[in-house]
Amino acid sequence: MSTTAAGPLPNAIQGNSRRALAMRPRLTSILAMVLLLGICPSVLAGATPDAEPSLDKELRLAAMIDDTDGVERLLDAGADVDAPSHFGKTALMFAIENGNLQTAALLLSRGADVNARTVAGCTPLTFAAENGHIGLTALLIERGAHVHDRTRAGWDALMIASRYGIAQMVEQLLFRGADPKASDKDRRTALMQAAERGHADVVELLLAAGADVDARDHDDATALILAADAGQVDIVDRLLKHAADVNARDALGDTALMWAVNRGHAAVARALLEHGADPNIRDKEGNFALREAVATRHNHLIAPLLRHHADPAQTGADGKTAADIARSSGNEEALTALVQP
Repeated sequence: MSTTAAGPLPNAIQGNSRRALAMRPRLTSILAMVLLLGICPSVLAGATPDAEPSLDKELRLAAMIDDTDGVERLLDAGADVDAPSHFGKTALMFAIENGNLQTAALLLSRGADVNARTVAGCTPLTFAAENGHIGLTALLIERGAHVHDRTRAGWDALMIASRYGIAQMVEQLLFRGADPKASDKDRRTALMQAAERGHADVVELLLAAGADVDARDHDDATALILAADAGQVDIVDRLLKHAADVNARDALGDTALMWAVNRGHAAVARALLEHGADPNIRDKEGNFALREAVATRHNHLIAPLLRHHADPAQTGADGKTAADIARSSGNEEALTALVQP
């Protein structure tokens, strides 16, 4: 069985680690930041910069370290409030990335573009979502941030907040009109992101807002398949209560049950079987749940599969039964379980 586990998170925000919600260490002055970056601090010592971009760079540094007074002085001196870095990050984005609410509010009051975009398509709102800054999200939306804007990877703020399980932000974005059915370039929805990572409260919010419980990603996996693969039994239960298709098949022909068995997730497998999962479905390679249990030596799943009418005589594409696989691999425990009444 090939894995359908999610690939690495597209870097919605440049320079951040995959789940980086922790704040970067704060510097106490612009001078400290400049020295850290190895930049000549002459302009801070009173020298007049020869070109306006030097002021713009200082503005971004001041915003990064939450030097609100410095930001105001630089803007008064002619710094461009929306001047971007090489990667397109503005002072507002640096302020938001570091959770600097007061500085962000000042920049917005001085005309900062609330919907500016980096070269990767990131916006102030996606920065706020990536870093879990709920108050900043509220501020940005109030100032006209577009909740539907996406990064180059196709991520909007709702998808990011759902992936990280930030329920209050998800609720906030949904209230402001974020689309729970939207998907990224891999056709992953916010529901899939939350389901795979076990964020039950977010899953409930998204389903209540009209998320498509059986939407499929680029591997034809549904939220149920992803949750089962990840062993998220609580999510599986919730999705099934919302009428998720228990026998949906992905691009390989595998069902949620087959993934649960392959991974050895007993509680998930039992929940699926109790909700009518068919243990005799074969994938495109001819494998089926009972044979998966034997081949992966998850022998504890043989009995529940048999109780829910798994056919011990069923054969794979090679004509072998689960017992044949157990015998050829020396899995004596599986053989014993397969012949139990």
